[in-house]
Amino acid sequence: MALVAVRNRSVTSVKRDLLCCVRKAFLQLSANGSILTEQGNPPSKKRRRKGHEKKPPCWTDNASWEERLADVVTPLWRLSYDEQLERKQEHQEKILSQLSGYLSGDSPVGDKLSFPVLPILPSPVRNGYRSKSTFSVNRGVDGNPKTVGFYVGTSRKGNIVCVSGDHLLNMPQKHKLVARCYQDFIRLSSLEPCLLFHTGGHWREITVRTNAEGRTMAIVYFHPQNLTPEEVAVHKAELVVYFTQGPGSVCQLDSLYFQESTMTRCTHEQSPYQLLHGQPHIYEEVLGFKFRISADAFFQVNQAAAEVLYGTVRDLCVSNNEQAGRLTETGGTLLDVCCGTGAMGITISPRVDRIIGIELIEQAVEDAKHNAALNNVLNCEFIPGKAEVVLPGLMSQLSFAGRGLTVVVNPARAGLHYRVVRALRNQPAIRRLVYVSCKPDGEAMRNFKELCCDAAPQKKLTGEAFSPTLAVPVDMFPHTPHCELVLLFER
Repeated sequence: MALVAVRNRSVTSVKRDLLCCVRKAFLQLSANGSILTEQGNPPSKKRRRKGHEKKPPCWTDNASWEERLADVVTPLWRLSYDEQLERKQEHQEKILSQLSGYLSGDSPVGDKLSFPVLPILPSPVRNGYRSKSTFSVNRGVDGNPKTVGFYVGTSRKGNIVCVSGDHLLNMPQKHKLVARCYQDFIRLSSLEPCLLFHTGGHWREITVRTNAEGRTMAIVYFHPQNLTPEEVAVHKAELVVYFTQGPGSVCQLDSLYFQESTMTRCTHEQSPYQLLHGQPHIYEEVLGFKFRISADAFFQVNQAAAEVLYGTVRDLCVSNNEQAGRLTETGGTLLDVCCGTGAMGITISPRVDRIIGIELIEQAVEDAKHNAALNNVLNCEFIPGKAEVVLPGLMSQLSFAGRGLTVVVNPARAGLHYRVVRALRNQPAIRRLVYVSCKPDGEAMRNFKELCCDAAPQKKLTGEAFSPTLAVPVDMFPHTPHCELVLLFER
């Protein structure tokens, strides 16, 4: 796929050329059977007339617990994939029309877009696509507190029920198998589950990670309460025996981790992940590059759609030039903010002179450095620390970024810290910025507005404003309302 970002041309011509590129990509991928819908056709672009939209029925007393859970975890599961894509496209366009309205000074709610939004790129895999799943432990429908699954209800209302996820469309069979085996194990254990920290108990969640080759990692979370290290060791040994020699051996785990924690969530630095069995990592391949996945490393949950996403980001960050039928490198420096394990930067590295990644989680930075070495990528460096602390000092060094400075940001749902936005906005060497967001209607929208608003000295936003020039939704999460939005800003 080649999404060619073109400067100094009209929006109409840019949109026309880009749509041609996407249609060509659809035809090419469809020929390989990779993005066909369930009916075997490319996603329909027809709009559904108002009043004819199918909506999942409300819960009734007759709805099964499986249906209720599916409505919580995969709310679009009743719709065809074409209908899912249409709904997501409309939602993304509605969000972006608010940005257009803000920039034009009109009402923030409107239906006019001032920049092209391409048709949503489908996920090549629709079912069983998740590479990471975390299963909770709580009371099941039958009241058994040692039930492994997902929640229906809320703790605030006090009506939580834990329901097995065996029927969920987005869960791979391997994840379901490990969850069932873990449930059998904790039901055999003499220890109680930890439903609420202050009420005692020990067995907590289990996370399952897999790769495209079927390699499997399981991470068991455990509250030690008042147990001595020797007593905890006994139960760890039982866990290992169960998954390596007992009934759980059917899971064929490549890695079994154990984390003792008195907090709901904690990092490897706060409480180390203990490798009880197997290999310390599993590996995944994206766009011809191999990546190491640690117990707590971030990696896109849909490997096949990650290739679509990373390819899109790569083409918008640095488009290849074609001369005499050969592709030539564009060059320049790419700043990868919130780089995680380096996947996005590494996949772009052949097209630029230099990659600089910034990441908060130290283990992720170690993974990024390892991934660069693993792929013999020599033009990457990764800096640990908070982006809002690292970036302002780094900007003075990047003022002389050779053949250009491009930025890609892929923050969590909380968006970018205002100091990060300020540093990016006030750096004149940045001419192109690609923002990847899984929730553009949240805090990311605040970031969009701060990047594009008029100069605001009171907010220390003094640099030249960016303008959104192209948006590309990518469906990473079939059967759910969510997708990733790739938004290109230029000066």
